[in-house]
Amino acid sequence: MSNQPETLIEAKAVSISHQGRAVLQDVNMAVRRGEIVTLIGPNGAGKTTLIRVMLGLIKADSGKVVRSAGLCIGYMPQHLSLSENMPLTVRRFLQMAGKNSKLSMQDVLQELAIEPLADYPMQRLSGGERQRVLLARALLRQPDLLVLDEPVQGVDVTGQAALYNLITRIRNRFNCGVLMISHDLHLVMANTDQVLCLNHHVCCSGHPDSVSQHPAYLELFGTAAQSELAIYTHHHDHTHDIHGNVESDHEGHGHG
Repeated sequence: MSNQPETLIEAKAVSISHQGRAVLQDVNMAVRRGEIVTLIGPNGAGKTTLIRVMLGLIKADSGKVVRSAGLCIGYMPQHLSLSENMPLTVRRFLQMAGKNSKLSMQDVLQELAIEPLADYPMQRLSGGERQRVLLARALLRQPDLLVLDEPVQGVDVTGQAALYNLITRIRNRFNCGVLMISHDLHLVMANTDQVLCLNHHVCCSGHPDSVSQHPAYLELFGTAAQSELAIYTHHHDHTHDIHGNVESDHEGHGHG
């Protein structure tokens, strides 16, 4: 019997075309419980399309997606548009989304270090704060699988590192799988277990170290990206607060 963690979701030979042009060709990928899998690739490579197929929002032309029984998915979209004319506090926004919540809002606010923002209007949040609130909304259902589409969109570099560390910490605490899209190669590579490089088909996949050496990766992103990665693939021995500042941790260090 295999000791491998449960496979939460798997794409098998998924292909999809749009107006005669192949968007995805024969794509295979899987996310297991407790694993962070990151999709990277150039703009227009089919990453968001693959996510939408995995979520069941669109149907593949061929191939299939297999989900574990009773799979609960928390989804964090790339963008959130809110009207300036409709003041909405963080607390109210999460209440609207959390009707089927398995976790208490207080727990989630504390876990993501956004408790002080509970009564702030959503429209006044910084990019990093807003992304944490979107992550909180995805987490309220205590999902088996978190699907994150460009989770650090609109966040400065310091905030990006803090957000990726937070995602790792959430994976560790809840033992969920994480599937995310990212362009931020140098930061995400240090916070992921498996990387899948997509350019309509799977160019290469595996552990970040092996992918960053792969000729297909180097062809897409260049050797400059490879040297950047070497700087960032380290283990953090500290945590960051909501503004990205380093916090002292006297109670032992989080994983990530």
